[in-house]
Parts: sequence; C-alpha cells; structure tokens
Amino acid sequence: MRSPVSDSKPADSLPIVIATRESRLALWQAEHVKALLEGMGHRVSLLGMTTKGDQILDRSLSKVGGKGLFVKELEVALEDGRADIAVHSLKDVPMDLPDGFALACVMEREDPRDAWVSPACASLEALPPDAIVGTSSLRRQVLLRDALDAMGRQDVRIEPLRGNLDTRLRKLDEGGYHAIVLAAAGLKRLKLDDRIRAVFEPDRSLPAAGQGALGIEVRADRTELVEALKPLIHWPSWYRVAAERTVSRAMGGSCSMPLAAYSDWDMAEAGQLRLDAAWGDPEGRAPLVRVGAQAAVASLEQAEALGLRVTQALQAAGAPAPVRP
Repeated sequence: MRSPVSDSKPADSLPIVIATRESRLALWQAEHVKALLEGMGHRVSLLGMTTKGDQILDRSLSKVGGKGLFVKELEVALEDGRADIAVHSLKDVPMDLPDGFALACVMEREDPRDAWVSPACASLEALPPDAIVGTSSLRRQVLLRDALDAMGRQDVRIEPLRGNLDTRLRKLDEGGYHAIVLAAAGLKRLKLDDRIRAVFEPDRSLPAAGQGALGIEVRADRTELVEALKPLIHWPSWYRVAAERTVSRAMGGSCSMPLAAYSDWDMAEAGQLRLDAAWGDPEGRAPLVRVGAQAAVASLEQAEALGLRVTQALQAAGAPAPVRP
C-alpha cells in the first residue's frame, strides 16, 4: 500500500456532494468537511441519509450486523453517483471496505478517549449500590466490568444503550442510567463538554480503533477526488489509525469483538509510535488481555507492520485468533 502524497498542488474546483447520516453529530462532521473544502474553492452540498444503523435501536449492533449498518447506504449513494464522498467516524467504519471503495483521507484526530457522563456520580468509584451504567460498546462493557470487578463492585449493572448521541443523553437524563460512557470527541464537537464529568485515560479505558478520527471514503476510481482531498490529510493521525485498524482487521474486529486498539506518539522519542491493544471476554470466562509495543513509523506500511506485531502478541497472550470462512 503506497502512501499518497499530500504536498501536491490543490486540484481544480470541483462540485462535491457529501453523503452523510442525519444525526446531529454526523451533520456536524459533514458540515466541517464542507467548510474546509469550500475554503479550498470547491462547490459542496450535502445529501442527508438515514442508515439501518440509525433505524434499528432496540438491539445491540453486534446482534444486527455491526458497524457496516452505518455506512452501507452512504456507499450505495457513492456507487450510483448521487454523492461523491462520505464522511465517517472511523470507529464506525468496517476494517475492510468493499471492492471499488477507498479511504482517501484521515483528518486530524479529536480527543480519542472515553468520557464519563453522569448528573450525580463524579466517577466510577462514586456509583451508588446497584447502579446502572449504559454503553453501546462491547469493548467498553468488558473494560468497565474489569475495572468494577477490581473494585469489588459486582453489584453494578452494565446495560445496553443505543441511539444517536442526543438520544443517549436524553435516556440518561430521564433516569434510565446512573451514568453512561460516550466518546469524548463527539461531545466536544457538539460543544457539550460540560456534560463530561471525567475522561478515562487510555491506561484505564483503552479506546476503540479510530475513535475520534474522521475518514473520508470515495469510489476508488474517483482519482480527481483523491487528489482534491489530499490537503485535508493529517499523516500523524492516519499512521495512528492505520496501526489500530490493522489490529482490528487481523483480529476479525467488528462490533461483536470486544477489542480495543489505541496508538500515540512517544513524546520523548521522535517518530516512535506506541500501540496498545486489549481483548476481553464479554461472558467473563477469561481474564482481560492487554499488550503493547512501539516502533519507528513514517509510512502506512510501517504502521500496519506495528499493528500486525501487536496482534501476534495479543493472540500469544490468550486472545482468540479469528475464525475465517
């Protein structure tokens, strides 16, 4: 996989239609990209769409088809020419795109951490007896369960929480949960920072692969769009996301896989990328497995190599190898 070059001259002005989900956060993301592209001289409009992932709210994603439910309709719009690009939260994008599609750009990452949101409880430690914590993620479920068990808090229940960000906050405010865990990035993008009581540092709640990063998907044959999007690429973020997504891909990662993968740059040693990964059993039959490694990274190939190395260490420590068809 060759890294595209981001220092070329901007492409000529293009008419660009952005396919986007219609949740408030998805529209913010699309509007953000729209403003950047318009600032580069392109003519940009939005095509709002409702995906199956937005419609099915009574079951967990792991039981109804996984992350692809949030992107399939957008890809159909790209394929039939109704839209030119799709803006995604990368943690919602399947690890392998369908044939004919490409990730053309990863933008600068927002805060990748998990956020603790609660009207009454300042922290996990402050939960009352028999409290209920809501999360939409198997990854968060196993990490929360591990932390709560270490505190001797087997009384705390972790319950499913579906819906867009505003829906989840409403369910919390209506008293269905004592606290919920959300991605900090979405709250910050919508200026809801005041809802964050605390953030979990990665050593306590390791983020999902790609969390906090925006990616732009195109049809692979739309080379003029790939060229036009190059100025929006943030290579340090793309390298981090590439390493993380390689772990998820190699592990067969999906919403049914309780897997975390998070990387960041070593501030003491330039060019060194640190990658950590964790796997847990949602049934609690096996202990949480966590591994990490670091390497010099200056290309997508080197980032992916680090991801494969960490995957091997994860499986050697007890995480299951994926079952291939």
